[in-house]
Amino acid sequence: MILLDKVGLITGAASGIGRATAIAMANEGAKVMLADTNEEKLKQTADYLTQEGAKASFITTNVTDEREIIDLIQSTLGKFGKLQLAFNSAGIVAPIAEIHKQETQSLDITMDIDFRGVYLSMKHEIPAILESGSGSIVNASSTWGLRAYPGRSAYVAAKHAVSGLTKATALEYASRGIRINSVAPGPINTPLLITDWKDKIDIVASAVPMGRIGEANEVAEAVVWLCSEKSSFITGHDLPIDGGMLARVG
Repeated sequence: MILLDKVGLITGAASGIGRATAIAMANEGAKVMLADTNEEKLKQTADYLTQEGAKASFITTNVTDEREIIDLIQSTLGKFGKLQLAFNSAGIVAPIAEIHKQETQSLDITMDIDFRGVYLSMKHEIPAILESGSGSIVNASSTWGLRAYPGRSAYVAAKHAVSGLTKATALEYASRGIRINSVAPGPINTPLLITDWKDKIDIVASAVPMGRIGEANEVAEAVVWLCSEKSSFITGHDLPIDGGMLARVG
């Protein structure tokens, strides 16, 4: 088990990639604290892990509220005594629209959750990880955080910001025992993608060189690897998990 006795925190853990990562971390021996706004699904995930023999707890958390982030970190330390790993996965997508047709509120909400939520999470995770000695943080970016897509300017901007934040903080803490990376998933089979693309999944899959959309566990396994000592010389990296999409566009 490559995360045996480590303590990990996962935001956005109620469903999709966050839930898959919580399960993958626990399967590798980690104790996990789960955070999300959806208390019902969050509890279901925590209960599932507990029934499988894992050590898991949860707290309902809005990542845009700094007070709730502080409470999340304190709850993690109170429950498990330390924090060494974090996957900042909470996020949303904005409605498709050209920028002159977008509601400014849509930008505010997208940046608040997708970028500020990661910023606040890292701000308060890092002191706890430093106190624990060393660790690893993985942020959820996107292939659209490395390239762009028309009609998604708010989301693209937020994910580019996450990628930049990841690189800057990786440099800040590289000499102090904290590695910070991000994953950049392409289209992944999650409730978010299904809701967003509805009856166009086949069209989305056709844009992937591998001819299919990815599965949440495929991203989760990459996150676990980045959290583990198997990636001990990797920091400041955006890891595409996209079936070759970025290779196609160069």
